[in-house]
Amino acid sequence: MTRVVLVDDQSVVRAGFAVILGSEGIDVVGEASSGTQAVEVVRRVRPDVVCMDVRMPGGDGITATRELAGPGVVDPVPVLVVSTFDLDDYVFGALEAGASGFLLKDAEPEVLVDAVRRVASGDGLVDSSLTRRVLDEFARRRAPAPRDDGAAGLLTPREHEIVTLLCRGSSNAEIAAALFLEPSTVKSHLGRVMTKTGTRDRVQLVVWAFEHGVAGPVRRSAPPGPR
Repeated sequence: MTRVVLVDDQSVVRAGFAVILGSEGIDVVGEASSGTQAVEVVRRVRPDVVCMDVRMPGGDGITATRELAGPGVVDPVPVLVVSTFDLDDYVFGALEAGASGFLLKDAEPEVLVDAVRRVASGDGLVDSSLTRRVLDEFARRRAPAPRDDGAAGLLTPREHEIVTLLCRGSSNAEIAAALFLEPSTVKSHLGRVMTKTGTRDRVQLVVWAFEHGVAGPVRRSAPPGPR
């Protein structure tokens, strides 16, 4: 059973999320009303996912995300940011702090449940429409990083193509269609790339690619010819 901690300064929001998740067999094992309290609760109960609001009095969600899932954290906990943002600086701060996905508070219940399960499984939310917009804006706002040949050298040409399409917000199915592969093959490639780069999910792999100048243009493969 997936175990979740809910972090939001509004008790009614936490109560609503708890009902939605509980009805689908997801166990809410803790709650917090601030980022500071969230860090304490999460470190005590060690959930599979943290649903984190961003703007809260008494400790913001970005700082808490960095403490729980940021670079250098030995045993990070996946964080799903659930907020009312609309491409503001809080979103990009959370992404760089280690968030594994993003969701608006007015999302449908089934979307929340699916998001929690996907983040728990390490898929993140790169292929959601919201995260696609976030990644586009994230790339636009950042100064282009010089290509790190050492980092790029970790990837095979095929893996580089897949990572580049991932950075455009493509899902496994979309990547597979673009490169004439099976979705299961794409998933296997991404798993190997995350192992090579030390990233724990798809969102953080995208961050890695931007930071090392690896998210470059992709050359689409030609479809297989007749045998």
